[in-house]
Amino acid sequence: MLYFAPWKVALVAILCVLGLAFTVPNFVSEKTAEGLPDWLPHKQVNLGLDLQGGSHLLLEVEAAVVVEERLAALVDSVRPALRSKRIGYRALGQQDNAVTVTIRKPEQLEQALSEIRKLAVPVQANAIAGIAGGQDILVEVVDGNKIQVTLTEEAIRERRRSAIEQSIEIVRRRIDELGTREPTIQRQGDERILVQVPGLQDPERLKNILGKTAKMVFRLVDVTTSPAEIMGGARTPPGSELLESDERRVGEDGGDGGPANMFVVRKRVMVSGDTLVDSSATFQDNMPVVSFRFDSVGAKRFGDATAKNVGRPFAIVLDRRVISAPVIREPILGGTGIISGNFTVQEVQDLSLLLRAGALPAPLKILEERTVGPALGADSVAAGKIACIIAFVAVMIFMVLSYGIFGLVADVALIINLFLIMGALSVLQATLTLPGIAGIVLTIGMAVDANVLVFERIREEIRTGKTPFAAMEAGYRRAVGTIFDANITTFIAAVILFVMGSGPIKGFSVTLGIGIVTSVFTAVVVTRMIMVFWLRRTRPVALPI
Repeated sequence: MLYFAPWKVALVAILCVLGLAFTVPNFVSEKTAEGLPDWLPHKQVNLGLDLQGGSHLLLEVEAAVVVEERLAALVDSVRPALRSKRIGYRALGQQDNAVTVTIRKPEQLEQALSEIRKLAVPVQANAIAGIAGGQDILVEVVDGNKIQVTLTEEAIRERRRSAIEQSIEIVRRRIDELGTREPTIQRQGDERILVQVPGLQDPERLKNILGKTAKMVFRLVDVTTSPAEIMGGARTPPGSELLESDERRVGEDGGDGGPANMFVVRKRVMVSGDTLVDSSATFQDNMPVVSFRFDSVGAKRFGDATAKNVGRPFAIVLDRRVISAPVIREPILGGTGIISGNFTVQEVQDLSLLLRAGALPAPLKILEERTVGPALGADSVAAGKIACIIAFVAVMIFMVLSYGIFGLVADVALIINLFLIMGALSVLQATLTLPGIAGIVLTIGMAVDANVLVFERIREEIRTGKTPFAAMEAGYRRAVGTIFDANITTFIAAVILFVMGSGPIKGFSVTLGIGIVTSVFTAVVVTRMIMVFWLRRTRPVALPI
C-alpha cells in the first residue's frame, strides 16, 4: 500500500493535469474558448435551462390526425379501384372512424369486397420485425349492400407510435437547425414531447417553428372561377377548394397592404414536398427568397407538371395556406425552384429550415410554455458558486483543524477532485443544472469521508503502538474495503436516479456519480501518494495526526 511504481505516479499526475486542462476553458469566455487551437482543450460545461435561461415547451402530438389521413386516403383509393372494375357505387365517404360505400348491384358485392381488400397494407412494425403481421384494414358488409372499412386496433396503435417517434425526430432536426447547444427533447407519456432549449431567448420563434406541420404541396390554381364569386355564394367547382393566402399586398406607399386575395386551387397534388431534398434562404433581385431542390423522382414529376401547364398559375401550399402562386412561364426541368413573395429575411430563413427538417406527421399542440430569463439563470449560477465556495472553505478548515498536516493534504486532494469533476463534465459535454450544482456541493462534503475513515483508522493503529510506516500501511489497507462499500452503494443509487429519473434528477445523478468516482480516486490514490512521498522524505518519529 505504501509503494507506487513510477508508471503509476506518472498516470496519476497525467490524470490530474488533464483535469486541470479541461477545467480551465470554463473560466474564460465562450468566444475565447472557441478561438483556442484544436489540440488544446476548449470545451465548456453546458449550462442547463435553469442556469442560462431559455425556453421550455410541453407539446402534445395530435396523433388522431394520422388515423384520419389514412381513412381519407382510403376514400381516394376506393373510388378508382371500383371504377376500374366498372362497379357501380354511391354514398362513398367517411363516417366517424370508418369509410363506407354502398354497392348498387348485389351481384357485384363480392367483387367490390375483393378490390377493396387489395388496398390493405401490412402493419409496419411487424414487417420491420420480420413477423408476418395482419393487414391494417378490416373490410366487412353491413346493412345489405353497404361496405364498411375500418382500421384495426393494431394498425391504429402502430400509426400513433410511428407519429410520435417521427415527431420527436423532426422536432430535433428543426431545433438543431437553430444552432442551439444541448437541447433536451424527450418523450413524456404516450403522446407528449418535452422540449427545453437553453439559451434561446425568442420563444415565439421556437413556437412558430415547432407549431407548423410544414406539409408543402404544389397544386394548380383553378382559373375557371374567382375567390370573390365563391365568397359571394357561388358553388365551389368539383375537385377544387378555397384556401387563404399568406402573401401580402404591397400598399400604395410601398408598405404592407394587408393580406392578399384568397385562391381557388385544385385538390389534386401536382408534386408533394416529401420529395424535397434541400432548401436554403437566398436573395434574388435583392429580395429574400427560398430556393429548393427535388430528388430525382420529384424533379421528374415537377418537370412533367410544369411542361403540361405552361402559362397557368400554380399554388405553393404550406399547411393548407398558399404562400406563393407564381405563373409557370416555362417548363422547370432542373429539379430546382424558388419560392418568392414579400418575405422578410427571418421568414425565408424559417421557411427553408422547416422544409429542410421535413414535415411533421401530425400537428403539435402546445400544452405548457415557460421562459426562463438569463437574469434568473445568472442569479442561480451566482448562488451556486457561493454555495460551493462556502462548502469548500468549511470542509477545508474542518480538515486542517481536525487532522493538521494530514488534513492539509486532504484539502489539496479536494481541490484536485473539483478540477476532475469540472473536467469530466466538460469532456462529456454534460449539461449542468441547478440540481447538478447541488450534486457538486454534496460531493464536496462527501469527498473527505474516505479521508476521515483512513485518518481515524491510522489514529487507532498509532494507539496500539505501531510505527508511522506500519500505522499508515494498516490504516489504508483496512479502510479501503469500507470506502469502496460505502461509495459503490451511493454510485448504484446515482445510476438508478439517472435511469429512472428525468430532467433535474438526471442532472443531480450525473454530477453525483462523477463526484463519487473522482472522490474515491483522490482519497484512495492521490492522498495516499502524497502522504507516502511525505513519509519517505521526512521519516517522522511520530505522525502529526
